[in-house]
Amino acid sequence: MTDAAGIDPDAPEVYARSGIGGRVGFGSRPALVVVDLQNGFTDPESPSGSNLDGVMAATARLLAAARAARLPIAFTAVRFHPSLRDGTTWLRKMPGMDNLVEGSSWSEIDSRVAPLGDEPVWAKRAPSAFFGTPLHPFLVSEAVDTLIVAGCVTSGCVRATVVDAISQGYRPIIPLEAVGDRSAGVHQAALFDMDSKYGDVEELEGVISYLSAVPAA
Repeated sequence: MTDAAGIDPDAPEVYARSGIGGRVGFGSRPALVVVDLQNGFTDPESPSGSNLDGVMAATARLLAAARAARLPIAFTAVRFHPSLRDGTTWLRKMPGMDNLVEGSSWSEIDSRVAPLGDEPVWAKRAPSAFFGTPLHPFLVSEAVDTLIVAGCVTSGCVRATVVDAISQGYRPIIPLEAVGDRSAGVHQAALFDMDSKYGDVEELEGVISYLSAVPAA
């Protein structure tokens, strides 16, 4: 489902010849995790932000479909202690995130995809939504087999979450229009990589159709 534009033109053929690029498919019990769609990443005025309007609109549609089916939904946001001592190493690589501190507006989920009262928002201080959060036990308790991953950025926290998801036996599904990055080229490369090795990149309409067909819990 990915566009190979900007990718090594031989990559699709090489991967196919190597037996890379199968499909994990949709399971019977999905959940949705919304990764880091917080003001610090969705507002271009933030040092680490960019214009993700399309991602926001697509994610809002995913949320509506998941809520209609009463599926498990969770959010993550990067939030550091004001001292920043809990993010020292990562912040050395990405010092532009030093405004994402607890209690700041930058650390809050963008109101366009605001969580409901029974939808948890977990603070994280590492790329993957699984690292240092209750996401895995949450999914186990809900008997989830398919994890739909929306959010940002495609090449960073989304990719890390997808890799951890398949490593723990989930079927990762990445809705094409519901993930975004700061760079179009990096975004496309990450989509190709994930779709080839770690999950299925699917068009938004197909994912929504799947969610709409899941029996309500």
